[in-house]
Amino acid sequence: MTKKNVLFYLIISSIFINPVAFAEVNLRSVEPPSWWVGMSSQKLQLMLHGDKLANYQVTTSSNSWQIESVETSDNANYLFINLRINDNAKAGNYPLTLRSKDGKAIHTINYSLNQRRKNSANREGFNSSDVIYLITPDRFVNGDYSNDTVASLSEGINREYEGGRYGGDIQGIIDSLDFIESVGYTQIWLNPVLENAQEKYSYHGYSTTDYYQVDERFGSNELYRELSSKAKQKGIGLIKDIILNHIGSGHPWMRDMPNNDWINHGTQFVSTNHRRESLHDPYGTEEDREGMASGWFVPTMPDLNQRNEKLATYLIQNSIWWVEYADLSGIRLDTYPYPDKDFLTRYTREVMAEYPNLNIVGEEWSLNPITVAYWQKGKQRHDNYESYLRSVMDFPLQDAVVKGLKEKESWSDGITKIYQTLATDFVYAHPEELVIFPDNHDMSRIHTQLDHDPKLTKMALAFFATTRGIPQIFYGTEVLMDNPGTDSHGIIRSEFPGGWKDHQASALTGKGLSPDAKSMLEFTRKLFTWRKSNPLIHNGKLTHYAPQDGVYVYFRTRESKAHQSYKQVMVIMNKNDQDTEVKLERFNKMLGNATRATNIISGQDYILKDTIMLPSKTALVLEF
Repeated sequence: MTKKNVLFYLIISSIFINPVAFAEVNLRSVEPPSWWVGMSSQKLQLMLHGDKLANYQVTTSSNSWQIESVETSDNANYLFINLRINDNAKAGNYPLTLRSKDGKAIHTINYSLNQRRKNSANREGFNSSDVIYLITPDRFVNGDYSNDTVASLSEGINREYEGGRYGGDIQGIIDSLDFIESVGYTQIWLNPVLENAQEKYSYHGYSTTDYYQVDERFGSNELYRELSSKAKQKGIGLIKDIILNHIGSGHPWMRDMPNNDWINHGTQFVSTNHRRESLHDPYGTEEDREGMASGWFVPTMPDLNQRNEKLATYLIQNSIWWVEYADLSGIRLDTYPYPDKDFLTRYTREVMAEYPNLNIVGEEWSLNPITVAYWQKGKQRHDNYESYLRSVMDFPLQDAVVKGLKEKESWSDGITKIYQTLATDFVYAHPEELVIFPDNHDMSRIHTQLDHDPKLTKMALAFFATTRGIPQIFYGTEVLMDNPGTDSHGIIRSEFPGGWKDHQASALTGKGLSPDAKSMLEFTRKLFTWRKSNPLIHNGKLTHYAPQDGVYVYFRTRESKAHQSYKQVMVIMNKNDQDTEVKLERFNKMLGNATRATNIISGQDYILKDTIMLPSKTALVLEF
């Protein structure tokens, strides 16, 4: 760790070191750098890293906590202090003293226990009333050009290279909050913003080199917390992207590992087999399961061994620290099935014990609903596996929507794919808590997947806005960002229009946008602004009819106890290339006595009598 990073820990984390003792003890870090009184769990494990720390004893003169044990590892440079914080402990700085074997006080750490926010434990996580805006920070908006290149981090600005750093940052997101709010987004999920001190390809954030420090090219810990605070003032929550499976090869652990088994296969690259089915296969082998869980993604992403108890505790405490420090509304867990399964049970149980109403969504990139459903809390499983994970990313539905809107219609193909996928929702414990999405940062943009057809793209967004689940939209979808002719991640994550001073077109102001992009932005804004204030869409019952002739119809209904009646929305999706007349008789049971409905986008009124004429490639959202 550099001298600058040591200084960061001393100042930001309120760890004050006796200047006389500092010359005798080279203490590089104390993690977590601070904690809070009044947590659900009274246990706290500190990991100290320095020179030959195993030679020291640890004592405390504080009555606010007890040292339950001090553990060493097979690396003498690390010391693990297991503390129990008392129920009546008050916020303040409390001493931990390192002593030589003869009892002489060598070094004192004044560790900060902070006061929690009021009702922190009961914070509400993201849910089906929200629309999540997914942002790749380096490619969104450059709000601070002074941090584009940082002397202590090897990779500087390079906008000419698709895999380079472009300069987007947290300040740019803060500056764009009015825009984000105006489109109807109520949560922000950022691709990881922690330090990625890699030589190249660091912009995406998935190669962590410091679990407690925001990458300086994005800003600082304080600025990240400021983003959370200012977003919250606008009714927007902040979701942190957390990686439990791997680190970056530039992490200090790779130069001085806390334990010999901290990293799977040590420093040797052994690729994962990516066979997620092996985790559930009744006929599978232990070799395949181990190959899935213990292999590395790529040579620059060493795979963490969560079976090491100290590492497991470190990762759990780190997530809790960020939720508390930055006042987060949720967590997105990258590559969810790849870490150790038993660890995932412990992780989700302990984080949710601290924050019972928080939401955590796991990324299980499988097109098989049974595989996705396995991880969700409340699911009855063949192996009695326990999970406390509330939400999972719904990749099967994303795939079905693209195929449903593109395929030629037949008995089993075309828009029927959407119907068939939703019909398997019985495999989920809580399908309404799945995160649904037209695309994300790891796949071609939805406009590209739908052959750059603006009508089909609008249909996709209308569907994801009105079906069950929690919608997530990738930045730029609202202005038809695409990646024509390539599936390169660097192109998929292109610069957001208007995010740099030299851009000619801006999504933020509407200036210079093409007519199709302007139309899409207006459509998205109306759609999600309407959804934001519509509890019927958030929690209403979903009822759908089997598609016929390229037309798919579904309803969202909710009983109004005050009026003893039903409020409802009817969605009619016509994926045909021609206008189509739809007979309403088939839906009489759902329509009841309704005689009129309003198109929530155009404001046009429809008389509900006999038939409705649908324009080609249109999703008509009618509110009764």
